[in-house]
Amino acid sequence: TLCVPMIDRFCADMGEYKEAVAFINEDVAKFASAQTKRKVKVFVNTGDIIESGSIFLTVTGTSAEMGDDGSVGRGNRCNGLITPQRPMSMEATSGKNPINHIGKIYNLLSTQIAQKCVREVGGIDDLYIRLLSQIGKPIDEPLVASAQYISNGTDDSKAMERDISAIIDDSLANITDITEKVIRGELKTF
Repeated sequence: TLCVPMIDRFCADMGEYKEAVAFINEDVAKFASAQTKRKVKVFVNTGDIIESGSIFLTVTGTSAEMGDDGSVGRGNRCNGLITPQRPMSMEATSGKNPINHIGKIYNLLSTQIAQKCVREVGGIDDLYIRLLSQIGKPIDEPLVASAQYISNGTDDSKAMERDISAIIDDSLANITDITEKVIRGELKTF
């Protein structure tokens, strides 16, 4: 998924905008396909709503002109840890909008899911929760929602997987709880 801002002075009309997006899609797909034997899917500017004229058109070529200025450093993780050699999000959660900043919401949600799984599902020695969004898709429908765990060997792995999946599904179904908890000061963001 690519978010490619088009600079207004280079797109005379909606037709040129759509042609530019299609060109980028084809060019990136061709390049990416040459790098791997795997099937490649490319999505460009999935947040566009062409019918209403809501497109990624900018004056400068950056999202900064719309207030997306990234003023919080990437080192301020919600769990307070920098974990080299282990999966981690580079997203900073403090100072980000708890209503629609997907990096903040998914970071806090994945931490909450992991804590609930360890608390309620027996036999987990280590657990990684991964949530991956796709721009333009609803926040409760991530492109990827997965769990990777190491069992201590005392529990039934099929039951563990079922219980972990149920917690992930329930958490995604109630994802707006994260926003409410942040607003009430019930979740730590650093």
